[in-house]
Amino acid sequence: MLSSTFPQQSEPIGEPKTADQKNAMFKKVILVAVVLILAGAYFAWHPIKGFWFPSVPDKLENPYVHVPTGADFERVVDILKKNGFIKDEVNFRWLAEQMNYKKDKMRAGRFKIEPGWTNRQLIQHLRNGEQAPVKVVLNNERLLEEVAGKASKFIEADSLSLIRAFKNPQLLKEHGLKVETVISTFIPNTYEMYWNTDAKGFVQRMIKEHNIFWEKENRRSKAKDLGLTEAEVYTLASIVERETNAVSEKPTIAGVYLNRLRIDMKLQADPTCVFATRDFATRRVTNYHTSFDSPYNTYMYKGLPPGPISMASIPSLDAVLTPQKHNYLYFCAKPDESGTHSFAETFAAHKVNATRFQAYVRTRKY
Repeated sequence: MLSSTFPQQSEPIGEPKTADQKNAMFKKVILVAVVLILAGAYFAWHPIKGFWFPSVPDKLENPYVHVPTGADFERVVDILKKNGFIKDEVNFRWLAEQMNYKKDKMRAGRFKIEPGWTNRQLIQHLRNGEQAPVKVVLNNERLLEEVAGKASKFIEADSLSLIRAFKNPQLLKEHGLKVETVISTFIPNTYEMYWNTDAKGFVQRMIKEHNIFWEKENRRSKAKDLGLTEAEVYTLASIVERETNAVSEKPTIAGVYLNRLRIDMKLQADPTCVFATRDFATRRVTNYHTSFDSPYNTYMYKGLPPGPISMASIPSLDAVLTPQKHNYLYFCAKPDESGTHSFAETFAAHKVNATRFQAYVRTRKY
């Protein structure tokens, strides 16, 4: 017989039975929400910080950073840290990954960093920004080694790689040069170029500047009128360069040497003997210098030496191309501190000038 009494129906599953259970569930939901919010904030903090908060210090001792050719990401980070460009390395690394900046071989160059930049701005500039050029200053260096040493102070290429490029047979042949005349491609000036210029790039830039120089002011035509090649003009200009610092008398001295060349007279230029002996510290040219056997010694051999004896300035080059027309064959330093010269048409007149200067030298105890 069935009982007339049925079991009481249970409440819906999951519904709290009491107020305490409801409070506990609510707290759990709040806790989970807080955890999710904190987690979201944690993961959002990297982009927020990297995008909106300054990461580069407000004061930089040196605003330029140099990223070497072939450097990897770790090398770049190390350079930035050592030079004080990043305050938060963790954020920088994270953002570099997100912005696809991290590479096996990083972009090389010299970059100017602005104080107060965010990591995003820093990475964008290193990745895509313009390089900060350097100014390469070439004056009147004597030897290829000196040119290489000077240039390497401004660009990434070291002096050894530059010397190798200067003497590269293929490069010389391509441009009609010899080792003795390579220095004639260097026109003293200030050149703007990128720091990460390599040795070959430097030589090519100098050849380009050389051609620009010769294409101006009818210089090639003037050289042709003198019966000289560009390299020969440069060689004579290098002698003029070493004879005087007075720009005003460079055309006169150039005229003397051109007069000697025309009559097949030895140049007898003291600076060529100094170059031959490499005795650059000497204050006086002696019999040792003038009797030193070398194709550069114009006391021993007629004509121009095999190549320039130093770099030649633009005033010296233009002095040869536009010399003063006169009949002088001799010149001698004046007996004073002016650094200028007395000129003569005859050897007898020259001896008088030389005697005066020698007497002056004895009084000065040189």
